This record gives sequence, C-alpha cells and structure tokens, in this order.
Amino acid sequence: MMNPVQPSSPSKIKSSGVRSSAYGIKPFPQPEEWAKAMKIMAGYFPNSTPIAVWGIGEIIFDGTNSGMKMGFPNPNNKYDNDNGRIRFSDEDEYEKYLSYFDSQGIKVFLQVEPGYADIKLLIDATFKQYGHHSCAIGFGIDVEWYQSECDSCKNQPVTDELAKDWEETVKSYNPNYKLFLKHYDKYQLPPTYRGDLIFINDSQGFANYDGFLNEMIDFANQFPLNPVMFQIGYDAVENNETGKTDKFWWERLPKPIPQTMGRDLAQRCSNPEVGVIWVDFTLREVVPI
Repeated sequence: MMNPVQPSSPSKIKSSGVRSSAYGIKPFPQPEEWAKAMKIMAGYFPNSTPIAVWGIGEIIFDGTNSGMKMGFPNPNNKYDNDNGRIRFSDEDEYEKYLSYFDSQGIKVFLQVEPGYADIKLLIDATFKQYGHHSCAIGFGIDVEWYQSECDSCKNQPVTDELAKDWEETVKSYNPNYKLFLKHYDKYQLPPTYRGDLIFINDSQGFANYDGFLNEMIDFANQFPLNPVMFQIGYDAVENNETGKTDKFWWERLPKPIPQTMGRDLAQRCSNPEVGVIWVDFTLREVVPI
C-alpha cells in the first residue's frame, strides 16, 4: 500500500508525468488511465504541469535504411516513404488519447525514434497530423536511435548545426513549441548550441542510488541554463558490478518513489527548470492506474 502523498515544497520541478511508447506497457492504458497517472505524478510537485513524452511510433531496424514506423496514416497521402524509412499505419493509434488530453490540461511532447529517416519529414508529418491539438507543446527526438543501424548499434551525435536547424523547423509550426533531445550520454548532444532546447537523460544500469544521482546531475550541469528532464524508473539493464537492475535500489526508496527521486534530483540541480518522467515499463508498479 502506498503511503499518503506529502506534496513537495514549491520547487523548480515544472513538469511531471510519464513516457509512453508502443512497446513499454502491456496492456496499453486507456486515455483516462494515462491522464490519471500524469495527474498523480504532477500532484507530487506543487504547480507542476502533468506531461507526457509520447512516442508516436517506433524505430524499424534495417541497417542504413532503418527508419520510423508512425502510429498514424499518411496525412492526405502527401508524404513519400523516404526510400522506405518512413512507414505509416492504416489507422490512427493516438488520436483518441490526444483528444482526451486536450480536455484535461495535460501537455504532450510528440517523440520519434528516427533511425535514418529524414527528421524534417518526420516533424512535418507529425504536426500535419497532430498540430491541431492544444495538448501538443513540442517535438522530441530520441537521439539514441538517430542514424542507428541496429538495436545495439551506435547512433550519430547531434551537431550544433543540426540542433539549430531542427529547432527552427519545429518552431516554424508554432513559435511556442519546444524541441527536446534525449540521450543517456551528454556527449551525443550538441556541444555548444543551446537555443530554447530541453535536454532529457534516460540513463540506467546504476549500482546504487548515489551513482544514479551523480550521473543525472553531471548531465544536467552540461546544460546549466536550459531546462532538463529525467526519464526514470527502469528495470532492464543490469549493472556490471552488482548484476542487478535499477529497480533493486529504487524500489527500496521512501514512497511515493517518484516524489522521493524528483525531490532529490531537484535539490541537487542548478538548472532553471526540471521535469520528472516515469518510464512506462514500470509505471503500474509506482502509480495506481
């Protein structure tokens, strides 16, 4: 049984919520369940906005033809398939979710896992399909899968020029939109360009909680003037020293666990804004939905 929630004191945590993916949680929650989870997460941190990092498809691995399977049909049949690197679905898998979020005060970043697909085509198709939603506040790129040829292959790092170009493209649809770039390795992200970007760390495989906190804050310090988010709650990669996953140490933290981790991160973080995102793989273990 979860302990009663004790709201955190006002902090720099401005957004709190979940990561959604096509492969991370089974069965896939209904719109009301997702909204409940995000509102519970936001309730841990006063005045934070309930938010989703919402995957709108997933990567398809095929060497240098790796690309993105989009969870919606080809908008107006306008887009070519970028030599097979962009594949559209027969039905829209996410419209009912985003429509519900519009009515609930929830905000959403629409995220891609691009492979070698043309990023600008992905941005354009995404906002042609979902740009009418008031919940949509921006676009996200999981850089771990940028020009990655296989599940265990390395990605290409994001240059300053690419980051600036992508951000300008996103903002051409709405100047208030934000672009986030996500990776567990700060050196895969633009070395000097900062713009209006948000940076997300999704590292996992730590020996203990202190190691986790140190790594996350080291990442945040690379981008001291920008908002950062921490995507947490993994139970997959085993640490080389302990042979255990992160769940071994995070499940022993004081409950509610997301609140404990968010508070500790925010207290150590000098960035102007912080976001806490619980990954969907273990969401039902920490949030009653």
